[in-house]
Amino acid sequence: QDVTSRSWPSANKAKRSRSEPLSGDAAAWKSEKDPDNLPHPLPHFLPTRTPGIQLPLSEYLTNPSPSKLFKMYFNWAAVKTLCANTNKNAEKNIAAGKKFKWAELTEAELYRYIGLTLYMWILKLPNIRNFWRVSSIFYAPYPSKVMSRTRFLLITWNIHMSDPAEDELNDRKKGTDDYDCLHRIRPLYDSLRLACKAVYHPQKNLSVDERMVPTKAKTALKKNIKQKKRWIKFFVLSDNTGYIFDFKVYTRKSTLATGRGLSFDAVVSLVNKNCLGSGYHIYCDKFYTSPALFRHLHDLGFGACGTFRDTRIGTPKTKDNSLTKESPRGTVRWIREGALIFIKWMDTREVSVCSTMHTAFSGDTLKRMCKVGGKRRVVEVPVPSAVKDYNSFMVGADLSDQLIGYYSSWRKSRAWYVRVLYHFIDIAVTNSYLISKELCGRLEEQPVKHQAFLEQLITELCEVPLQLVPERYQHIPVAIVEGASGHNKASKGRRKCKLCRKCTPFMCEACRVALCVIVDRNCHKLYHNSLKGTEN
Repeated sequence: QDVTSRSWPSANKAKRSRSEPLSGDAAAWKSEKDPDNLPHPLPHFLPTRTPGIQLPLSEYLTNPSPSKLFKMYFNWAAVKTLCANTNKNAEKNIAAGKKFKWAELTEAELYRYIGLTLYMWILKLPNIRNFWRVSSIFYAPYPSKVMSRTRFLLITWNIHMSDPAEDELNDRKKGTDDYDCLHRIRPLYDSLRLACKAVYHPQKNLSVDERMVPTKAKTALKKNIKQKKRWIKFFVLSDNTGYIFDFKVYTRKSTLATGRGLSFDAVVSLVNKNCLGSGYHIYCDKFYTSPALFRHLHDLGFGACGTFRDTRIGTPKTKDNSLTKESPRGTVRWIREGALIFIKWMDTREVSVCSTMHTAFSGDTLKRMCKVGGKRRVVEVPVPSAVKDYNSFMVGADLSDQLIGYYSSWRKSRAWYVRVLYHFIDIAVTNSYLISKELCGRLEEQPVKHQAFLEQLITELCEVPLQLVPERYQHIPVAIVEGASGHNKASKGRRKCKLCRKCTPFMCEACRVALCVIVDRNCHKLYHNSLKGTEN
């Protein structure tokens, strides 16, 4: 049973029955020929800020670089916190007996790490280690110029958003009201949500939808679907450009505790009048739509429109003059209850829509293929304006999902919070791209393609221009630690040779592999001759 189908408290139910009739007792369904008026018009559209980008005036004169836009979401303070907690987590793992050498993670290095994760999604290989594999036809020289394979894997194993010491304190509170199940993502979670709201103010039409982030990690946040796939659910608020203005992670319990169910609390927590303003139009699907929610939004000064389930409490239950399977395409039936109107429209099947900002039928039509005189022809079919607007504006979250699906930083991880971290990166990258597109439109410039934007972002985050990446087979022996001086200049930074396993201070500049170059042992030459022989 749907969580929003729970009964209201008896006092509220009695109060409602005195003010307006129950939907189950409503009169017969009316047709599109019956007149309808909007009894309670919405207030004027009064946002708290001018809709659009909220950058300083100087930024409008030029389109900022992709990395500058990205760093508005992953700002220096958030990345500094992420580095500090990752360093603490590495120290904790070493103290627990795990054997690896750790150098302190810096902010610039973390930006390079993020750039590489995006690079690995565009240029996909079966395994992370393959990006540093030299003896392969899929050899990619770029990652080794940015970061060594060992360093990249160490950061992946130790990356952490929260303070490990505070995690232990929070875990001891499990089972109590003080326990925070989102503690491991809380620092970046709060920071990113604030940044999404600060950079951009949404347009008039907003959509609320859910997003599923796959994971196999053990966590109470998971939601099983058909007993096969496990997901972490996000509730997302976006406008029709696809920009994600706000989001919430589903935690299996609501902090609002209105008693009206999960879907009611999810929408109310995202739609904040103090932050948005009034007069906004909210679109949602049948998981969220309920008469109780739409009346509440109407009282706050928001219009609402969405598909609904006939089993919802408060929806009309009468069958008088209702649609049947034999009803022709384009047939409209409706019932109004104060500000709420319930509309049923026959397309290939019955479509049910509820709204507080539309009339039953305003003369709109759309083209459909229908059989006329034994032949299929394109005909004009009547359509309610609520259905037409729903199809036009219930696209924001889907568009964002689509953009993230094309290019994502997704990586498998046993830790659920690391999987969520990668999704945070995806949100920041997608919002940055949409901001760049809007700025190009204001400057009357041609916006760059999505892939070109990501390529430039990766180059700027990694701080390695493409022209500095050496061509293949230009393998030159160089010192592992350049500029070393003093009595240990011949031994500083020595590593084991790939072939003879003896220590050497030299490596191949292109391969980043330690190889000897001395009078009686030229492993550098032998190694690359063997590679050429394999390729031939």
